[in-house]
Amino acid sequence: MSMSGIDDGSNSPGDGKRGATPAIADGVLDELVRRCEAGETVALCTVVAARGSTPQAAGARMLLLGDGKTIGTLGGGCVEAEVRQRAIKLLHAGESKLLTFKLDHDYGWDDGLICGGAMDIYVQTHAHASDATPYRLALDALRKGESAALSIAYEVDGSPKTFTETLDPPAKLLIVGAGHVGQALAALASSSLQFHVSVLDDRSDCASAERFPTAERHVAEIEDALRTWPIDAQTYVVIVTRGHRHDGKALAAVIDSPAKYLGLIGSKRKVKTIFADLLAQGAALEKLLKVHAPIGFEIGAVTVPEIAVSIAAELVAVRRGRVGVAATPLKFDAAKLRELLEIPK
Repeated sequence: MSMSGIDDGSNSPGDGKRGATPAIADGVLDELVRRCEAGETVALCTVVAARGSTPQAAGARMLLLGDGKTIGTLGGGCVEAEVRQRAIKLLHAGESKLLTFKLDHDYGWDDGLICGGAMDIYVQTHAHASDATPYRLALDALRKGESAALSIAYEVDGSPKTFTETLDPPAKLLIVGAGHVGQALAALASSSLQFHVSVLDDRSDCASAERFPTAERHVAEIEDALRTWPIDAQTYVVIVTRGHRHDGKALAAVIDSPAKYLGLIGSKRKVKTIFADLLAQGAALEKLLKVHAPIGFEIGAVTVPEIAVSIAAELVAVRRGRVGVAATPLKFDAAKLRELLEIPK
């Protein structure tokens, strides 16, 4: 298995139904709807089943446009290139078809991706505005903060199959503090990680459109705003204000909330001081234990962008259900490498 591959044991051969974590709308569907409604013909390429070790799990999507350009990815490499070539022919013929790839040497040497698994990819050609209806309805639900389901019907050796995928709306990230770290994190989380980002600060010059073009900006007294903020079980809260006093008040305001994630930036000494103050004020130790503080993963971060990456990595880990699991390098150690290469000890 290549370490860039994904072991998706939830999909048995040909079951055509996703059993993994609900996916996140990735922009491909927005573009599909826009182009279909504009009268363009496009081909949506979707991984409907993945067996063994593969570069992408079921649900990965790539949109092929009429000029041959693509949006989204199926994992890159030879498979994606081959899908693109076949999808171009299907698009021009106005046809849809299931493509199956066994990831062996034929699809591995050019990019080092010899996973040993198999992928079923369904290519759907859409040529009419009405074809966009199920995708538009799904996107409308996501914009309302609701989950949505998409189904793809296809055949395998004459037998009907259905791939059903649940899409979740973007997770909500509330960044408390519009300083340099908050700015860097907002840019990363909204543009690349598909969080719906809100920024809260009491300084209008900091929480500005120029500094946070992709986030909702809220200028208010921090503690008061947080005590009435609609934080739910899908909200991630990152506290990175300009000082110890503001951080402590912000954490006190949200410590009893049902937030999925609470993170507090600061040194061990700062965290100790804030936690001791909260305990003295009657906060429960169990609530403090849920706070990710100091925030982020230990990657040796020094610069502001590096600190933002450290925090973002922890957000992704929580979103993907890796809470309490130590972050470790994917690199093979010496023993594993010897085992893989069948080198005697």
